[in-house]
Amino acid sequence: MLLGLNGAGKSTLFSLMTRLYAVQRGQIRIFGHDIGHASSEALRTVGAVFQQRTLDLDLSVVQNLTYHAALHGIGKQEARARADGVLARIALSDRAHDKVRNLSGGQMRRVEIARALLHRPRLLVLDEPTVGLDIKSRADIIGHVRALVVESGVSVLWATHLIDEAADDDDVIVLHHGRILAQGPVSRVVGAAGVSDIRAAFTRLTQDAEAASEVP
Repeated sequence: MLLGLNGAGKSTLFSLMTRLYAVQRGQIRIFGHDIGHASSEALRTVGAVFQQRTLDLDLSVVQNLTYHAALHGIGKQEARARADGVLARIALSDRAHDKVRNLSGGQMRRVEIARALLHRPRLLVLDEPTVGLDIKSRADIIGHVRALVVESGVSVLWATHLIDEAADDDDVIVLHHGRILAQGPVSRVVGAAGVSDIRAAFTRLTQDAEAASEVP
């Protein structure tokens, strides 16, 4: 889990990983594939859900899914089979032919996650996926993604400024103004900060970084 305040660099990192931005310096490798020199191979391993919703509101749920599948070279019959499968997994089979604009915010997010999984990536990246959702919808999305990790073995990089979304058994990266302040299991980050929980650790780390940047 990637933890950072607004402006920490979370969205920029995801844009670099998905080639929305070109890498100017350094190197990004995803499962051994250099995003700059082997972008097709790298991107085939990644499914992405961005903070801004990207579904076509005037298409049905299944049309959104099958259109995305076609972009990945998946044939119509296979695309429909995969769409039916992911819709069953997210409990939205009964909304397959509804226009996306008629779904709730939480349901739209679940469709976006399902769409990102259609080409069967090894890594799912989620940029602030629960922003703007109510408490129940947030809990549903978090539970759904954690179940995906267990059931399908997909790796997840979840970016958020909502610190309470980190669980005790998560690996976390604390990002602040483009710098990694801490990295590792929650218990290690909390222990190193000398506090009782991840929220307190995050607060201490970011405040210390701000204080250090103000020293002339």
